[in-house]
Amino acid sequence: MASKLDSLNQWVNDVAALTTPDQVVWCDGSEAQSQALKAQMLATGELLELNQQTHPGCYLHRSDPSDVARVEHLTFVCTSSREDAGPNNHWMDPGQAHEKIDALFEGCMRGRTMYVIPYCMGPIDSPFSRCGVEITDSPYVVENMRLMTRMGAPALARIEAEGSFVRGLHSIGELDPERRFIMHFPEELTIKSYGSGYGGNALLGKKCHALRLASWQAREQGWLAEHMLIVGVQSPAGDTHYIAAAFPSACGKTNLAMLIPPETHPGWKVWTVGDDICWMHPGKDGRLWAINPESGFFGVAPGTGAKTNPNAVAMLDRDAIFTNVGVTADNRPWWEGLSDDQPVKDWQGRDYQSGNGPAAHPNSRFTVSMRQCASFSPEADNPAGVPISAIVFGGRRASLIPLVFEARDWAHGVLVGASMASETTAAATGAVGVVRRDPMAMKPFCGYNFGDYWRHWLRVGGELNNPPRIFHVNWFRKSAEGRFMWPGFGDNLRVLQWMIDRCDGRATGREEPIGILPAEGELETSGLQLDADTLQQLLAVDRDGWRAELATVGEYLASYGERCPEQLQAERERTQSALN
Repeated sequence: MASKLDSLNQWVNDVAALTTPDQVVWCDGSEAQSQALKAQMLATGELLELNQQTHPGCYLHRSDPSDVARVEHLTFVCTSSREDAGPNNHWMDPGQAHEKIDALFEGCMRGRTMYVIPYCMGPIDSPFSRCGVEITDSPYVVENMRLMTRMGAPALARIEAEGSFVRGLHSIGELDPERRFIMHFPEELTIKSYGSGYGGNALLGKKCHALRLASWQAREQGWLAEHMLIVGVQSPAGDTHYIAAAFPSACGKTNLAMLIPPETHPGWKVWTVGDDICWMHPGKDGRLWAINPESGFFGVAPGTGAKTNPNAVAMLDRDAIFTNVGVTADNRPWWEGLSDDQPVKDWQGRDYQSGNGPAAHPNSRFTVSMRQCASFSPEADNPAGVPISAIVFGGRRASLIPLVFEARDWAHGVLVGASMASETTAAATGAVGVVRRDPMAMKPFCGYNFGDYWRHWLRVGGELNNPPRIFHVNWFRKSAEGRFMWPGFGDNLRVLQWMIDRCDGRATGREEPIGILPAEGELETSGLQLDADTLQQLLAVDRDGWRAELATVGEYLASYGERCPEQLQAERERTQSALN
């Protein structure tokens, strides 16, 4: 009798025949196997032991200097039709893509071990979870996947029960930037990644599976796979509302996911369900229910400090993997923004000298289990997920965009998400301060044509009896003198509080052409050094500026041609008419 694992075993044999490893190891997720892998990497220098007195179970990994970030220009979506991938993706014909990358895989694991990693994105027993198998020749990838997913024997058992899984093939290759590709075949539920060991390119369960392929699956199956945090906000009365929020990089996403309420808000609690990816499914009650498909954090280290994110700092003193950070004289991990201590080695292992640049690479990372976070919510393991009350979009804008506004309805909210923009920061290559469209913060991650993606959003919302309310925030408004006008960090709870009041019918708001803003007195500002004039500016609607903004939004939507839903342009025209 045929087993549902026959196709998996055959694929593993085929990959071994192509890549010719010295041995094949199946990863079971056990502590014993993990310790053996760490000992192996310590022996080869792939991992370096950090101070085990101050940071037990913590290790440092140093990447090749040419391999420290996602490579969007070498990331392809390979669909039968170029139009299905859309102008938001680099496209390659599937046959050509397989031929090109398989030629690189041929014999690439000779002298290496091939690891087979069964994993589950989401709680093992959740109907919303999806499984995959990554084959890799990197033990560093194995250990990171162990922290980031439900990896090992339980995942393999689910794959055997279901018979379906996403196939991911990865090799670090020669780490040659000229021989580096990340290819997605959504129609085949297959990922192939060659030539990089960096997390976003090599941990195939993360962006590759949980966003690019999952967004394609979600469209076919009627759900949403989104680049969003999930946070629970509990009031002093004990009521908890769950909020999903999408932000581009360097806009405070992880900080919001682990927010600590200000002293002015006793009795409030914030629960972290996830900091990066959110899968939302329509429930029988007409609401959207969400799971975090990950089980760990792969966070950016620089800027993470006691002021910006104390919960993150507190969880990084044990059982974490640090990548491309500096170290102090007593061998503790260090990065800019962490502390006043001085590093002695930089991320490349050189003696630290300020003239060589920062001690930690700007994209240096930490990998850690989400269960180590003080604000971790047990609901992250709930197979049913959590009900979403509100969806928040946000970006970094120095002017024009108010602190917060609410969309009129779901369709208007889709327009708000589709027209999302943020100013580029030093975290990205290229010019700083340029306003760039990043719909739903999915520009690098949507696995198909944005026009079809927006149409899918409209369809999902149209089938919900009780859809989440949709909001937009901007923590980064600046004064004429160039100073941030809003304190941010823990005080962002005040904005979330107004959203919850809107959800519960306690706040009426004031209607403006762009949406609904807090009415006078509705935004809690007690204890803030915030004068009335600054608050007025934060909540002002510059009609001339918005007319210009909507004109550029119209041009952007039009660039997707017939694939862009007419309903979105109609919503834009409705707002434009209200402004006039």
